[in-house]
Order: sequence, then C-alpha cells, then structure tokens
Amino acid sequence: MDLDAARDFVKANHRAVLATTRRDGRPQLSAVVVGVDSEGRAVVSSRETAMKVRNLRRDPRVSICVMSNDFRDWRQLDGTADVLSLPDAMEPLVDYYRQMQGEHPDWDDYRRAMAAERRVLVRVTIERAGPDVRG
Repeated sequence: MDLDAARDFVKANHRAVLATTRRDGRPQLSAVVVGVDSEGRAVVSSRETAMKVRNLRRDPRVSICVMSNDFRDWRQLDGTADVLSLPDAMEPLVDYYRQMQGEHPDWDDYRRAMAAERRVLVRVTIERAGPDVRG
C-alpha cells in the first residue's frame, strides 16, 4: 500500500490499537487515538509512565491497526517509534490536540494538564502499511 494513502486514511480515522512488545516477547495492545504530524509520522499521546512507552524505549518496533468508526475498513501501519518527552513534547502535543479536537478553550490549562500528567508524544515513522483491499 502507498504510504501517503495510509496517512490519508489515518487523517480521516483516529481510532486505533497500538501494539508494542513486552519484555517476554508477547504483544502488548493499547487502545489509542492516532493522528499524523507535519512530517508524516503517526502520532499518539501517552504518559511517561505507561507500559507502551516503557516497551517502546526498550524496543521501538511498533504496529498500529487504525479502524474506521464503523469498523468496516482498517489499515495496519508498521514502523519505528520514538518517544518525545516534556518539555520538548509540549508544542507537538498542542498540534496533536488541534488535529484531533480543534481549538482548546484554555491552552494554558491544557499545558498545565499535560505537565501534570507527564504526557509524551509517541511518533511513528511509517515503514509499511496495508492492506488496501478486503479479503
């Protein structure tokens, strides 16, 4: 599948399941909201202490299954993740929120909440995507 077509699918569909690898090699799955940043990476907000973040710091390989709201269509994205922590993550987290929700009624309050929750931004460089047909 064309990676730009996969990015377009993610821009229109934000419900996903993120798969990381546990220390014992088994998958760890997390329901997430996913977007696409200005550099074409899939992006997910998380917390510094989340298991998926710990897993990604150890093994950055990741898969994301992005689904349409009606679950009739989906795409799998495979790639390599990096975790952007605060304070560097703050403005990218603002961009992520804008993409998902639009303008926040109080950006100062949003920034305080991101700091209190120790938010990070997981950025996935998409290396492979599919399927683009049903089977």
